Amino acid sequence: MNDLRIALARPSGAGYATAAMLLPLLLAALAPAGAADEALLRRVAEGDARALRRLYDRCAPSVLALALRILRNRAEAEDTLQDAFIEAWKRARTFDARRGSVTAWILAIARSRALDRLRAKGSADRAAQAAAREEPLPPSPPLESAEERQERERLQRALSALPPEQREALELAYFEGLTQSEIAARTGDPLGTVKTRCRLALDKLAGLLEEGAA
Repeated sequence: MNDLRIALARPSGAGYATAAMLLPLLLAALAPAGAADEALLRRVAEGDARALRRLYDRCAPSVLALALRILRNRAEAEDTLQDAFIEAWKRARTFDARRGSVTAWILAIARSRALDRLRAKGSADRAAQAAAREEPLPPSPPLESAEERQERERLQRALSALPPEQREALELAYFEGLTQSEIAARTGDPLGTVKTRCRLALDKLAGLLEEGAA
C-alpha cells in the first residue's frame, strides 16, 4: 500500500486550486463517460498499477481541487486525494458506467472521504461552514489545457446563471452532504421549497451545460 502511495505523486498543477469549478462532480456526472478512462479503469481492476497512474494523472487535479474546496487544508486534501485513488484501486471492479463517468465516480469517492475527515475530527462548525465560505477564485493553472479551461468557464457561466437560492441549495447538498431536510432546517425554508429548488437547479444546470456544449 505504501508503494502505491509513493507511485501516486503530486499531480501536475497541484499547487493551484483547479476547482475554480465549484461543482466538478456535477460537471463530470453530466458529461458523457470517457471510453479512454473506462479502458484504464478496466486495467486497474486487473491489477495494472501503471493504468492507475495514468488515470491519476488525468483526474487528480480535479480531485485535489474538490478536496481543497471542502477541507480548506492542503495537507488534508492531498491525503484525501491519495485515499480516493487507493479506494478506486480496491473498488475498480464495482464501477458501473451506466451510473456516470469514471471521473464522477472518483470524485464521489473523494467527496465522501473529505466529508468523513471533517466529521471524524468533530469539526461540526467546519462542516457547517464548508459550503458557505467563498474565497476569490485562484488563477487557472499554467498547465491547464484549452479544453479544460473551456469546461471550467462553461460551468462557471452555468452556475452564475442559477438563482442564488438554487445555487445555495446545491452547494449545501454537495459540499456539506446535507439532506434536503437538513437544508430546510438550515435555511428556514419549507422542505417542499428546498426539494423544488434542488430539482430546478439540477435541471437548469444540465440544460445550460448542454447549450454551452452545442
